Amino acid sequence: MEQSSPRMTTGTRETPLNSSPAVAANAEGEEIEVLESTDVLPMAPEDYDPDNSGFISTERFRDLLATHGSELDPHKLEVLLALADGNADGKICYQDFVNLMSNKRSNSFRRAILQGSRQLKGCSLRDEVGLGLPQRLVRHVAYETLPREVDRKWYFDSYTYCPPPWLILVITIAEVAVFMYYGFQLDRLVLQVSSPSFLKSPLPYHPQLRAQAWRYFSYIFMHTGIEHLSLNMAMQLLVGVPLEMVHGALRIGLVYVCGVLAGSLAVSVTDMTAPVVGSSGGVYALVSAHLANVVMNWSGMKCQFKLFRMAMALVCMSVEFGRAVWLRFYPPAFPPCPNPSFVAHLGGVVVGLTLGVVVLQNYEQRLQERSLFWIFFCVYTLFVLCAVFWNIFAYSLLDVRLPPPP
Repeated sequence: MEQSSPRMTTGTRETPLNSSPAVAANAEGEEIEVLESTDVLPMAPEDYDPDNSGFISTERFRDLLATHGSELDPHKLEVLLALADGNADGKICYQDFVNLMSNKRSNSFRRAILQGSRQLKGCSLRDEVGLGLPQRLVRHVAYETLPREVDRKWYFDSYTYCPPPWLILVITIAEVAVFMYYGFQLDRLVLQVSSPSFLKSPLPYHPQLRAQAWRYFSYIFMHTGIEHLSLNMAMQLLVGVPLEMVHGALRIGLVYVCGVLAGSLAVSVTDMTAPVVGSSGGVYALVSAHLANVVMNWSGMKCQFKLFRMAMALVCMSVEFGRAVWLRFYPPAFPPCPNPSFVAHLGGVVVGLTLGVVVLQNYEQRLQERSLFWIFFCVYTLFVLCAVFWNIFAYSLLDVRLPPPP
């Protein structure tokens, strides 16, 4: 069996001397080929898999890198080792090796290779000692959201709390402020939806007012009661803030907004006479995407009590969804208008399991380079266009009897 030795070649693009390593990495990233097949080195079959088990140990792989990767300095060899052992389980299978030698390399890896002075320790990030509270929080978030050790180490080394995770916090504060405002105005905090004046706000989606496009988004700031707000706020903060710390406001905002819009449009198509309130569409998109990412990368996720945490998230989602179903069919307090629909939850879940999973799986990789992202994004866009035409023509063609406007 023959093996190609690792070689790193760089382009001729110049980078300002005062730029940071991350900026330099971005400037040269497109001109880097980390592993280029050049020389042919003889290797014995037992070098790969002496036990014929399909795996070799990371220590054996380290020895092979030290023997046949002499053109890379020791720091870069550590990066290669961390990338190959993505699950940090001490073993490397043949597919890990193929991914290492192919183009399936994350942007984190390419940036790390560019930084000759960056030292990735051979030990696990969990073994780091002497960390302050902010660093321990970043390490905890890394293990909660990222399945590969090399990505966790890169994230831990590069995260600066600037900018902070502001998007989910701003949305949550706005939801609480709006809820308190209507709580005092309607003189009730529980089951606000039972007040005849609840839907008179310009925020909730109402089928009679579906031509007002902002209502397809603004309904997230209205909740049926404090119990509704509390469950959504808990899931939104516990899941959304760590995800935003890792993936940034742009990506998390994309998943959240797509879930919100899919929720209201799904209601307008399948539950045509019902209004919509609550942020469950966006919340369920984030939570379902995160849970699916954990399941698909189960062996690589090193978060503590991951089974228990996943079970608790599913319980919270089920309780909130069950409450929404009960409220939808509970006799309305102000007939003939029905209570808010629960279909927005399902719309958020579908977005999370498709578009959201792709966004969360590709940490530090450009989404525009991922074909699966464009497939799901085009399907989502097609759904939005079909739902818009449905809202324009279907109500009159089907002669749907709508409740009176609030």
